[in-house]
Amino acid sequence: MAKAIIGKKVGMTQVFKEDGTVVPVTVVQAGPCVVTEVRSKEKDGYCAIQLGFEEIVKDGKVNKPMAGYFKKQGVAPHKYLKEFRTESGSDKAVGEQVNVTIFEEGDLIDVQGTSIGKGFQGVVKRYGFAGGPKTHGSHFHNVPGSIGMCEFPGETAKGRKMPGRMGGKTVSVQNLQVVKIIPETNLLLIKGAIPGYEDGVVYIKQAVKAKK
Repeated sequence: MAKAIIGKKVGMTQVFKEDGTVVPVTVVQAGPCVVTEVRSKEKDGYCAIQLGFEEIVKDGKVNKPMAGYFKKQGVAPHKYLKEFRTESGSDKAVGEQVNVTIFEEGDLIDVQGTSIGKGFQGVVKRYGFAGGPKTHGSHFHNVPGSIGMCEFPGETAKGRKMPGRMGGKTVSVQNLQVVKIIPETNLLLIKGAIPGYEDGVVYIKQAVKAKK
C-alpha cells in the first residue's frame, strides 16, 4: 500500500543534528488509524484505501447512516475518514491498524490541511499590494485603486484581485521530509511548516512528485 496516515498538528519545535545544525520541525500526532474500507479495481473501478482516525466512544455522536456504515464494515466509528488512492491493490485488510512505523526517516511526503483563516481582508494584506503614500492629503492609502475600465467595455475584468475572505482553504505542501519518528507516542517530526492551526487535522501521504 502507499504510505498514508491521518494525524493532528501538535506544534513546532527544532531538532539538532549531529553536526550541530538546527532543523525546524512540525510535530504531528499521526495515527493510529484503522482501515475502514479497501477499494479494488474490479469492484469500484479504482484502487484505494480508506482510513479512520479518532475513535468515537460516546453513543449518540454518530448519525444513523454512518453508524450503519461502520457496523457493516465491522469497525468502530471514527471521527475522521479519508480515502487515499493506491496504484494497485492494498496489502491491508479492513480492521487493521496503521501507525507511524509505515514511514522511515528521510521519506518525502505530501501534507494536506486547512490553512489558518484570516477573515475578510483588504488587498494589501491579502495580495501584498503596496497601497498609496502614507502622508497627509493623498487620500489614497490602504485601498486597491482603479478596478474598472473606460467607457468600453466599462466593466471589472474577471479575476481582478479584490478584498475578500482570506485563508481557511485546503492547502497541500509537497516534498516535506520526515526528520524523526517516535513510535512510542505516535509522533511524526516533519521538516518545515504545514498548514493549519495547532490541533488541526492533516492528511499525510507518500510524495507524489518526490525529488531525487
